[in-house]
Amino acid sequence: MGFQQGLSGLNAASKNLDVTGNNIANASTVGFKEAQAQFADMYANSMNRSGNTPVGIGVSTANVAQQFVQGNITPTNNPLDIAINGDGFFRMVSGTNNQTPMYGRNGQFQLDKNGFIINPSENGAFLTGLAAGVTGGDPVPIQINTASIPAVQTTAATDVLNLDSRDAVIATPFDFTDSTTYSDTTGMTVFDSLGNSHNIQTYYRKSAIAVGPPPTTSWQVYATVDGQPSPPFVAPATQAPIGTMTFDANGISTVVAPATDTFSIAIPAGAGTNAFTVPVDYTGTIQSGATFAELSRTQNGKSPGTLTGFEIGQDGAITGSYSNGLTRNLGTVVIANFANPNGLTPIGNNLYAPSAAAGEALIGKPTSGGLGSLQARATEDSNVDLTAELVNLIVAQRVYQANAQTIKAQDTILQTVVNGL
Repeated sequence: MGFQQGLSGLNAASKNLDVTGNNIANASTVGFKEAQAQFADMYANSMNRSGNTPVGIGVSTANVAQQFVQGNITPTNNPLDIAINGDGFFRMVSGTNNQTPMYGRNGQFQLDKNGFIINPSENGAFLTGLAAGVTGGDPVPIQINTASIPAVQTTAATDVLNLDSRDAVIATPFDFTDSTTYSDTTGMTVFDSLGNSHNIQTYYRKSAIAVGPPPTTSWQVYATVDGQPSPPFVAPATQAPIGTMTFDANGISTVVAPATDTFSIAIPAGAGTNAFTVPVDYTGTIQSGATFAELSRTQNGKSPGTLTGFEIGQDGAITGSYSNGLTRNLGTVVIANFANPNGLTPIGNNLYAPSAAAGEALIGKPTSGGLGSLQARATEDSNVDLTAELVNLIVAQRVYQANAQTIKAQDTILQTVVNGL
């Protein structure tokens, strides 16, 4: 027995204690991957030596390997917290010039004052991905555009009704201020090019019944815009209808004036806006022996919108929600993977630097090419098994003590030899 074995054993046990202690210290660190000390025996002989197996000269630390096993995922309330469920790493850079790529599993992100998504380290590494509207190419730092989106002018509308066949025919001239001159009415809000809202009120009055053959019923449609008749008229003339719908004995539209199911309503020019027309499509409107009802209504205009929030999907798409009900793509988070993740170099702050041993970074959208998916409003816990690490700590301590005993035993033997001389 020599001192070499005991000393190497003490060094290895000390390294094991260091690794175990570091694992325990990071048991609550988001995205942390536990490490494992791996050892190899040492021999002084050559490969071609014959005879019995020689006595080894101790142990060496062969490697400290990260264990990239999935950690538990814990929900949070922060929309910028992201967990990777499966393989892959977030790709980050040290500056907006896209230099010095770094990789990690800690998805605790936040916005800086310029709208860039950064990690919580002291200097804030920038999360990279694809810019809004971009589908490929090199990843760049993701910047959330918080600017308002412009208004969308109404260019089309639909209104589907059930007209009550039991209503009486009205013969008196139409007057939108007199409810006895029409049967029913509906309202709709539309938008001009600046996002100003305009109220369109449409009025329906049963105007004629033709006995036939075939029997038909006609309904005139009138309109006002912001409380003014459309089209405008000058007394003593009366307001003209924007169209007439005619139904057969089954309540199905047969004849329409104009010659389509779409009636146009003119919106006058406003402050900074041009006049425009809104075509209202009544396709699907029926007449039946049931109470008047508006079955559906749509219009494609929108007021200006401000960003009210955003969500990150499983595929990395960042979708912004706006106050006017619209949504917009604000960018896409990409993730990277490596042929040998254990070859990555730990650099602290839950980050790894690329290395030749890890191989080239394979970058793609989440859920593609074997990459994991993203879960927003969640973080990945440390994968350290605290119970197992405490057991490892006891074992490493015993190994350290045992190696110390081998040195003590060798020292006693040498002392005996010296005393005997």
